[in-house]
Amino acid sequence: MSTVKPVNQKAWWLILPVILCVAFSAIIPLMTVVNYSVQDIISPDNAVFVGTEWFASIMRDEDLHAALWRQLMFSGAVLAIEIPLGVMLALSMPARSWRASAVLVIVSLSLLIPWNVVGTIWQIFGRTDIGLFGWTLAALGVDYSYVGNPVHAWLTVLLMDVWHWTPLVALLAYAGLQSIPEAYYQAASIDGASKWAVFRYIQLPKMRGVLMIAVLLRFMDSFMIYTEPFVLTGGGPGNSTTFLSQYLTQKAIGQFDMGPAAAFSLIYFLIILMFCFVLYNWMLRVGTRDSGAAHD
Repeated sequence: MSTVKPVNQKAWWLILPVILCVAFSAIIPLMTVVNYSVQDIISPDNAVFVGTEWFASIMRDEDLHAALWRQLMFSGAVLAIEIPLGVMLALSMPARSWRASAVLVIVSLSLLIPWNVVGTIWQIFGRTDIGLFGWTLAALGVDYSYVGNPVHAWLTVLLMDVWHWTPLVALLAYAGLQSIPEAYYQAASIDGASKWAVFRYIQLPKMRGVLMIAVLLRFMDSFMIYTEPFVLTGGGPGNSTTFLSQYLTQKAIGQFDMGPAAAFSLIYFLIILMFCFVLYNWMLRVGTRDSGAAHD
């Protein structure tokens, strides 16, 4: 008798709805963008094949280079501030009792606010006449103006993002902390480990998985930021807060250059994919190296 287990090919029908959903929501729109990126759309019924011309022109665009540099600086600053701040916030949150639930609700409040409302809140908050933040800085003698000073505008957008999204990192880190068995802390207490040693060898390795998710989520979201700076500063003053998403919107909607916009959107997608791949592999290597060092 044959011991080979028969394979039921009918099981593929169970994933057919998923395949169809992915095709309509991702693959077909992506192919449409690819089609636009190699054509010069003169009119809805008239298009000329141009090959890689739009990609070449986009890569030579100095405005794109400046927007990419601003975007990298912003995303790097977001990760450098929000990840450590979120971890510290998670470590300071109570682990049990009703206070833990109350703190979780309070910390999560900013995440419930829509992005356009966040921009409006900080638009008012930063005004020196009626906004608490702007009025306080003016009272301290700081000549603050997020609509007239490029540095102030950039820092205000960064502060707004930190206020809005640090709680997400804190909640993920808190979930990682709650998954650590109590026996680990008991063993560390018996060995006389310091708080730093507990964090370095127990808490941080156990949070590695959720922190990886936090880094990837925050990088992707910060790299695609649009609504908040658009509402707050409109990309100005000048181009100081014009990030890649706003540059793409100006190309596609403001100038109606569908070909260059489609080419840039593909480049934009590949940039995000590349950085996420690099970050993911770097965090995997860091976690593996730390685990090996701990075992040694």
